[in-house]
Amino acid sequence: MDLLEYQAKSLFRQMAIPILPSQRIDNPADLKGLKIPYPVVLKSQVRAGGRGRAGGIKFVENTIDAVAAAQTIFNLPIEDEYPQVLLAEAKYNADQELYLAVLLDPVARRPVLLGSRQGGMDVEGSIEQMQQVAVDQEFSPFYARRLTLKMGLQGDLIQSVSTIVEKMYRLFVEKDLDLVEINPLGISPTGEVMALDGKVTANDDALGRHPDLATLSGKRQSSGLARERRSPHAGGDRPHSQSKVQQSPEFDPKSKSPISNSESLQLIELDGNIAILCNGVGLTMATLDAVTHQGGKPANFVNIGSLDRYYAANALRDRAELGLELVAQDKNVKVILVNILGSASKSEEIIAAVAGYLERKARANRHIQVVLRLVEIDADAVKKRLGQLPVQLASTLDEAAAASVSSAK
Repeated sequence: MDLLEYQAKSLFRQMAIPILPSQRIDNPADLKGLKIPYPVVLKSQVRAGGRGRAGGIKFVENTIDAVAAAQTIFNLPIEDEYPQVLLAEAKYNADQELYLAVLLDPVARRPVLLGSRQGGMDVEGSIEQMQQVAVDQEFSPFYARRLTLKMGLQGDLIQSVSTIVEKMYRLFVEKDLDLVEINPLGISPTGEVMALDGKVTANDDALGRHPDLATLSGKRQSSGLARERRSPHAGGDRPHSQSKVQQSPEFDPKSKSPISNSESLQLIELDGNIAILCNGVGLTMATLDAVTHQGGKPANFVNIGSLDRYYAANALRDRAELGLELVAQDKNVKVILVNILGSASKSEEIIAAVAGYLERKARANRHIQVVLRLVEIDADAVKKRLGQLPVQLASTLDEAAAASVSSAK
């Protein structure tokens, strides 16, 4: 369950993570009683990303402009989601913008700290600069400080940013979360730190232990399918400046089952010839690193997200097939590395997706190699099922990366 920005910031406030003065706006008339001095920024509260590009974030200088802007934003669907709430927030001039996150790595099965000196609109292009620190023992301030040093921070920023990371981690653990993200963390010219945007993903299975989070789920209005709110390192609400991000085509509703979480996919383009399809931020980063370590060059990647979100029949299969179609659009792609970690039943859905995709490509006379790494599968049975389709199975990430690089040569 993804929280809205104002809900995430409410949790930040509880942890003493610095946030700007803000006010929830339920209808445009609320702005006549705004308690925050102008200028302010009005933000659409939807779970989709790209709010700024879509017109869902507006700076206003007075009440008249604010009411007019709010009326526009309330009637503006972003990725087919209409906001039920806006957030009015004080304007902030940042000298630097950082990216910070705490997430659960599905591969290592432990929390991971992420950080980049390129936050905000630049985060999509900063994959190579993204630093990570795995929390492999009991957490201590050492881990947060290590991340800031790897990010290249200096002076007083080491302590101030480390403190933010520590608080993010404590929130992550206390609320049994899947993700805590600040993007961007603004740094003022005087060195003040401020969480300018925030994202929190709660673990659905843990909501019974956290009724305060369960009450935040709210309702969404949508029509049809919506596009992905964020890509693996969520750039959030600002234009992407370096990497190329493509929205996925929508399914034909007559032939495909609806995706349970009403999200589609984003493709992040790079410059190589190996496409990557994964589930989860940590796994995606690990796969990119493994391919590069083996001497390969990723062409692009798609993160299909948590497999537990797909409840409808064939939803995960449809999602995976769409991901395969998306990464293979680049004619430079010679190999698709599919690295998915999930239960046996989820693996069956992925296998069916790969088989269906390759069969369609064969009929279209386009042949592409797939390297498939899954867990909890009977390799012999899978090989028999896939028959003569161009699929190579791998049991480990290193083996999958090596096979992909070899096939791409």
